[in-house]
Amino acid sequence: MTELVSTTPGLYPLPDWAKQELSDLKGHQKHDLISGNEGADIVSAYDRAREEVVSEQTDAGLDRVVEGQLRWDDMLAHPLTVHENVETGGIVRYYDNNNFYRDPQVRGELTFSGDVAAELDATADLLGDESLQAVLPGPYSLSDLATDEYYGDEADFLDAVSEFLAGEVDAFPEHETLFLLEPSLVFSPPGEDVDDRVPEAISAVSDATDADVVVHTYWGALDEKVYAHLMDADVDAIGFDFVAGDRDQTLYNINEYGTKDDIALGLVDGQNTLVEDPETVRERVEWTLDQVQSQTFDTAYVTSNTELFYLPENRATEKLAALAAATEDELEVEA
Repeated sequence: MTELVSTTPGLYPLPDWAKQELSDLKGHQKHDLISGNEGADIVSAYDRAREEVVSEQTDAGLDRVVEGQLRWDDMLAHPLTVHENVETGGIVRYYDNNNFYRDPQVRGELTFSGDVAAELDATADLLGDESLQAVLPGPYSLSDLATDEYYGDEADFLDAVSEFLAGEVDAFPEHETLFLLEPSLVFSPPGEDVDDRVPEAISAVSDATDADVVVHTYWGALDEKVYAHLMDADVDAIGFDFVAGDRDQTLYNINEYGTKDDIALGLVDGQNTLVEDPETVRERVEWTLDQVQSQTFDTAYVTSNTELFYLPENRATEKLAALAAATEDELEVEA
């Protein structure tokens, strides 16, 4: 029997009231974005918004609950853009969509920050149970989104980002699952000089927690070579995008090289306002697992393929309910 676990990769849309309130409090310019030194009124607004999105997840019945990453104005670059040894440069397109982030220019040692741990501490206080899921950018994606002005070597920079993330994870409150988001492995695959370093970098972050670790990839299928290297990472599951890109390539990778004992299935569209019904999501789960010829799974995480901040708040909430309803029962899959 495969246990189905409903979850998301985090990065939720702000509640509508919070968008207006925070717009008034923060302003509208580049220098008004989150820096980690916000005043009490802004902190209070984010605290109330966090409480709301956590309640939405628990009310929907999700098995894993994320903090929501509502403060992450710079999306996956956030852990660096709030760091004391990082300067924010110009505005850069966020992958291949109409969102933008400040270029984090690393100009000093990536020492411990604690920013994300503080968010998770507040979330753990709200939950009071074991359903907390931590979310971070994976080390390759975070280094890919940043500009190195200090370490001077791509491999050394990747190692430094990995060590930084591991230190952050070490400060996290107890959590059930850690999702490391690695869209850059698909969108901007590592070159030959660092591709064999990526699994080591991911493993270093994974080793900092006793929780189950999922490396979630999206915006298409992984190149065969990238996937073969990724299988060397010491993680519990790899996540795949079955909404965007080449599903046949993804299934080829899984069937050719195998995968971990657990799997994450990106089956709900995180960027399309069309809300899938639970029956459709369940059918996608069953179809996808049937295509894996060589193994069955202990756990399948059923999730949106991407972050959810692209959606209006009401549509994101409806997708949470669909994910939860689709995973209410375990799934028996024949080997």
